[in-house]
Amino acid sequence: MSGTKILWGQVIVVGLIVLLAIWGATEWTAWRLAYQPELGRPWFQLSGWKVYYPPIFFWWWFVYDAYAPQVFVEGAFIAASGTFISIAVAIGMSVWRAREAKNVETYGSARWADEREVQAAGLLGPDGVVLGKLDSNYLRHDGPEHVLCFAPTRSGKGVGLVVPSLLAWPGSAIVHDIKGENWQLTAGFRSRHGRVLLFDPTNPKSSAYNPLREVRRGEWEVRDVQNVADVLVDPEGSLDKRNHWEKTSHSLLVGAILHVLYAEADKTLAGVAAFLSDPKRPIEATLKAMMTTPHLGEHVAHPVVASTARELLNKSENERSGVLSTAMSFLGLYRDPVVAKVTRQCDWRIADLIADISPTTLYLVVPPSDISRTKPLIRLVLNQIGRRLTEDLHASDRRHRVLMMLDEFPALGRLDFFESALAFMAGYGIKSFLIAQSLNQIEKAYGPNNAILDNCHVRVSFATNDERTAKRVSDALGTATEMRAMKNYAGHRLMARAPDGLAAGNREAAAYPRRGHAASAARGNRLGGRHAADPREEGALLRGSAVYRAGLAAA
Repeated sequence: MSGTKILWGQVIVVGLIVLLAIWGATEWTAWRLAYQPELGRPWFQLSGWKVYYPPIFFWWWFVYDAYAPQVFVEGAFIAASGTFISIAVAIGMSVWRAREAKNVETYGSARWADEREVQAAGLLGPDGVVLGKLDSNYLRHDGPEHVLCFAPTRSGKGVGLVVPSLLAWPGSAIVHDIKGENWQLTAGFRSRHGRVLLFDPTNPKSSAYNPLREVRRGEWEVRDVQNVADVLVDPEGSLDKRNHWEKTSHSLLVGAILHVLYAEADKTLAGVAAFLSDPKRPIEATLKAMMTTPHLGEHVAHPVVASTARELLNKSENERSGVLSTAMSFLGLYRDPVVAKVTRQCDWRIADLIADISPTTLYLVVPPSDISRTKPLIRLVLNQIGRRLTEDLHASDRRHRVLMMLDEFPALGRLDFFESALAFMAGYGIKSFLIAQSLNQIEKAYGPNNAILDNCHVRVSFATNDERTAKRVSDALGTATEMRAMKNYAGHRLMARAPDGLAAGNREAAAYPRRGHAASAARGNRLGGRHAADPREEGALLRGSAVYRAGLAAA
């Protein structure tokens, strides 16, 4: 409450107390005097009770004090009690007003929340991801809103946020675990309550996942294959616009993947690479095979496959060679025998994350030495999961919420779908927990005008070494107004001796010391010995003054 409102309330309350005390004294005196007619006519009557004007007590006291002095003395004490009470109330409200004056909001009203406000915000509940600790209580968030954390490397975000959240999250989870630390610390516990999967493209013992097995035959097949090709032609997630070669290679990959799914035995991305680079036949023969293969029955080729093949056959040989080499550059990762083995079959399906009987936890583990090489595959997996889980809002088989715990998520590059899906992903039961080292990482991957921060309503910030991140966090916290008492001392420079004070007409004596000693002035001594402070020094002052005056004259 503002100090002005408290002041007006103070005036009103004090006035009411004084008025009620005087009124009480008036009514008490009238009652003691048995409401005699000499007291005058009452103001009004309330349920037979005569009510007089409050200040009439003082008139009665002046006129009838001689007849009942004891009664009026007692009435005076009642009236005076209001004065003492009003003084006490005035002092109390003045203290209140002084305290409120410290809470001014002239420049801003930002402040740290107290425990009651934290409780009202729902951050002290028993469930949800862990955001921090307040005294002995964990700060947890279980709402649908997404969480973004800024934390430099080796700042404790793993043991402080990621591990506790994975140990407490009851639903399914997708964990981007670059170094495998979260797998080692949490997989054992989560395996007691659900299914646990480790997907490591560099480990032949990893759980297998074939992205092409998630392509649904029928009306959705072209859409699913195009989504796969979108990620393949942008392996780093850094393309704002595709050039001619990327666009045409995207078309070639869509047709080749559809052909492999219908007509080839090896229905994998490694199989697509082998089909397009078959050493036994030139690319022209491969394209003709795509046009003539009966994908949809006897003598009926798939229209998308056939049109793609005809489009490339109509190009010149040099252009066709450039398109093929561009497409093969996007499939180079799947020529690795280990990656080909891991992507040959499916040990799990995307639907298992929400529809399985027990929660499923998928750990995407990649050694730091292979992050950039395997990034396209990890991006493809996350893109497929995100798109598939946000297709049906009212899915009847949705049993579990999904937590996407993406540590170092800017290292995955730009995921266009993920950036736009954050705005509506929460409505499908998907909660994202994104962790980055700084704001620079996010802007490098998604650009300065990204929507990542806008769609993450809960933000956690560790002590950062990046100035831009620190400024962004500071601006988000807002501005507070703080009152402090200050003392200002004004002054100016003053010469030790002004020129007019050293003029010949000035009759004060000044002594100039040796180098390194302070100067002194003899005040109250006048030349000629008059009014000298010490008569014994009169001659010395005269001699000193004469020397100085002679010096001035000589100059």
